[in-house]
Amino acid sequence: MSLPSPTLPPPATQDPAIRLRQVSVQFDGRAVLRGVDLEVAKGEFIAIIGPSGGGKSTLLRVVAGLQKAHGGEVSVSGQPAVVFQDYRLLPWRTVEQNIRLPIELTGRGRVSTHLGMKPYLHLYPHQLSGGMKARVAIARALAQDSEVLLMDEPFAALDALVRERFNLELKELHKKSGKTILFVTHSIREAVYLADRVVVLKGGVIETVLDTRDEGRITAFTDGVEAELRARLGVADSTHVEPPAKPLRPPWELLGVLGLTGLLLLSWTLLSARIPLFFPSPLAVWQAALQNAPQLAQSALATLQIAALGVLWSLLIGTPIGYLMGRLRTMERLLSPFIVALQAIPTVIVAPLLVIWFGFSLEAKLITTTLISIFPVMVSTMVGVREVDRTYREVFQTIGANPWGILTKLELPGALPVLLGGLRLTVSLALIGAVVADFTFQGEGLGAFANTERLSFRYANAFAAVGVNVVLGIALYGLVTLLEYWVLRYRRR
Repeated sequence: MSLPSPTLPPPATQDPAIRLRQVSVQFDGRAVLRGVDLEVAKGEFIAIIGPSGGGKSTLLRVVAGLQKAHGGEVSVSGQPAVVFQDYRLLPWRTVEQNIRLPIELTGRGRVSTHLGMKPYLHLYPHQLSGGMKARVAIARALAQDSEVLLMDEPFAALDALVRERFNLELKELHKKSGKTILFVTHSIREAVYLADRVVVLKGGVIETVLDTRDEGRITAFTDGVEAELRARLGVADSTHVEPPAKPLRPPWELLGVLGLTGLLLLSWTLLSARIPLFFPSPLAVWQAALQNAPQLAQSALATLQIAALGVLWSLLIGTPIGYLMGRLRTMERLLSPFIVALQAIPTVIVAPLLVIWFGFSLEAKLITTTLISIFPVMVSTMVGVREVDRTYREVFQTIGANPWGILTKLELPGALPVLLGGLRLTVSLALIGAVVADFTFQGEGLGAFANTERLSFRYANAFAAVGVNVVLGIALYGLVTLLEYWVLRYRRR
């Protein structure tokens, strides 16, 4: 049986939505696209099929502006909207926030449809099935209100029934919206059913273009056994993935903490019995804490104030520096030697110099605390910015986001998991820095209190101050953990 002769493309229009002239792309010296010529009229639905590695996705990326052609001319009407194969929904944004992302970034566009997702607008991507993610991705692309819609195998991961449902909806959506659609697929049936023309791309070259208007079946599955199976299975739709119940905390965790605490107290008691003068018992420390409770509370507040200001200054100074180092490798190479050298200088050497320069002032304490606690902020910010997935950056590029939108809606939210991890260490180091500052600059905090009591041989009081400082450290760490739990709630499974 002979193949039908290729149908030539329609005559060139005055103002096509997409025009490719002799487009060529090479990767590592290998030609991926070779002299591709294609014109797509406004409102036309074009499907691109071909074997894997034939250049289909590369062609789509060239039209989207994500891949620069090494030769030829590319002309596209406006900024195309893209539906990626892996959908690329931002995990820290809800369904509604993901759909509205193009509007927030550019101030243009509108939410024309939620594609049946209105009951699930409050959910996060990890709570959605594959079909629901596809709906959100398409709705986000439609909210961009672009004339051209590019779709890279958006239904490849869906089962047959859901895929059929999406084919029906996409065909109806194209009729209503009149958008120009460039659709990559491996399914011949899908291509013939959906498209006005099908482009066959093999080896980076357009082998043929077939006119398929009204050539596909009335629906995707209507004949013979397929029709019977279709009738028995019914109409499929995407489903909601209910998150699993929160696991109960294993009882051995609590018992383990209590057991280790008891072992520590027992070891402390035995050691204090051997050297009671210089190592007071837990009971003596507890009694000293009760007797000096007002003064310890006042000293704890002073220490907490210095530590909090140190954390604040570390964030204000370290975050911008870490961001620049994360975005620009040149900045990392330029600054990292000095930052590491500064971190390696012992505080006991710097502190006496600060006394000479600033005296026993609040500024000297803040500088000491900041120098000790700023390093984790810079490193975690740098690493967090680099950990933002490149695929999400491509989403923002196709939307046309400005640098401020990329910073506030992609880079900072994407870097938060790493940044909050660094903040746990920062608060602990800031507390240490506040105590060191008290020791050096004779403040009113726990460090000064412990040092004064030690010099007066009231070791129980000094240990009580250390104990209060430990409680403060645990409390600050717990607050950061709670903050992390709330901010990163989209990651719960």
